[in-house]
Amino acid sequence: MSVPGWMWNSHEWSAFGMATAATQRPVLLQALRNLRSGTRAGSPVEIRLRNTASTMKAKLEKTLQEGYAAYTGFPGNKNTGYFLKNSHSEDLASYVPQTQGNLRQALEATIGVVAGVEGHRRWPKGEGWNDFSQQNIEAIIASLGTLLAALPALPPPNVSEDAPLPFMISDLPEHLEQLAAGTSGQLVQFISTLVMRIRMMLSDNRLRPLIGKTSQEQSFVSWLETYVGANDATNGQIAVLDLSLVPSDIVHVVIAVLARLVFEATHRYRKLNGSELPTILVLEEAHNFIQQHAPQTEEATVTPVQMCRSIFEKIAREGRKFGLGLVLSSQRPSELSPTVLAQCNTFLLHRIVNDRDQELIKKLVPDNLAGLLRELPSLPSRQAILLGGATPVPVLVEMRELPPEHQPKSSDPRFWDVWTGVEERPIDWTAVTADWTH
Repeated sequence: MSVPGWMWNSHEWSAFGMATAATQRPVLLQALRNLRSGTRAGSPVEIRLRNTASTMKAKLEKTLQEGYAAYTGFPGNKNTGYFLKNSHSEDLASYVPQTQGNLRQALEATIGVVAGVEGHRRWPKGEGWNDFSQQNIEAIIASLGTLLAALPALPPPNVSEDAPLPFMISDLPEHLEQLAAGTSGQLVQFISTLVMRIRMMLSDNRLRPLIGKTSQEQSFVSWLETYVGANDATNGQIAVLDLSLVPSDIVHVVIAVLARLVFEATHRYRKLNGSELPTILVLEEAHNFIQQHAPQTEEATVTPVQMCRSIFEKIAREGRKFGLGLVLSSQRPSELSPTVLAQCNTFLLHRIVNDRDQELIKKLVPDNLAGLLRELPSLPSRQAILLGGATPVPVLVEMRELPPEHQPKSSDPRFWDVWTGVEERPIDWTAVTADWTH
């Protein structure tokens, strides 16, 4: 599964980074607009070059602020050397064939300064870098400033911060710092927590395969074909997404992004084709993702949990007219959003023992069915009460038995048989540890 970060909209980035509305969110929106505009196919080379040079300059200015340890001694000299050689000097060189005149001269001069600094500081065997000096870093910053001054003034980007246009997610933290530094020195401190959260996410080996794919690895078209439907697929294509091992600090963002993309895809399909593309979202253990809580004001910071609830409430209210249905499965309906429950028109009720859940179900069904619902605590396995839009009258139904190979792995643990030796359970904690720490 993959949900690349460049597919996230500004609301989802804000929720993940806990961006405050007054200070952090405006800078984040501007950074997303700049990055999406700079990597857009067909964008002027000046936009892309400005973003690359600005990000590099901001990174080096931050390196100077961190002191000598950031560019002298191990690993400071190594990190600075690799940044200059592998990350950005080659990026700058790729723009040379696309430029001309004064801009090309300024670009080549900058590349020469960078190459000179990292060249004479490299060890003879090419295995690393000696210490850099403050003058080395300042020389590169000055040359980047000259390059930026040579770039023509450009109008503000007309690309929305929410457009799913690809950009390098790794450039986002540095670009945020560059924008903040260009406004006021105090703003850098205000966005430090936002930048730190994004950097932590990018450095997490569990998250990088999930959100770090570039447009070359997975285009937006191929993503929609995989998760929503393709021309060569028969009606009824099923995509099963296993989120059980997605880290808890990002799982609500991932689910919200998936739901929003599917909702917008079906919405735009109807707009362009004049007919719906029937699609159903089935959410298992829905109470974990559509939790009821106090309303959130617009001025306060929106959390991932609140954002996840919000998108599913919108789908419950509006998805039906665009051909998008919603099926919720939950063992704790009393913990679900009342807005979502109010939009449900069919209920399949299995055994419910909890008093709060029973009281909620009684409020959702007509009063003349109260006697039928008294049977809920004693319903056998595989039996349920079906009521609502799917049936004219409430009926007691029985689930068909699945073949063993298709049954979910949800049977009761065989405590007694294992403890008494009837069944063996070999233990290999080495394999468990290897899988756990991979």
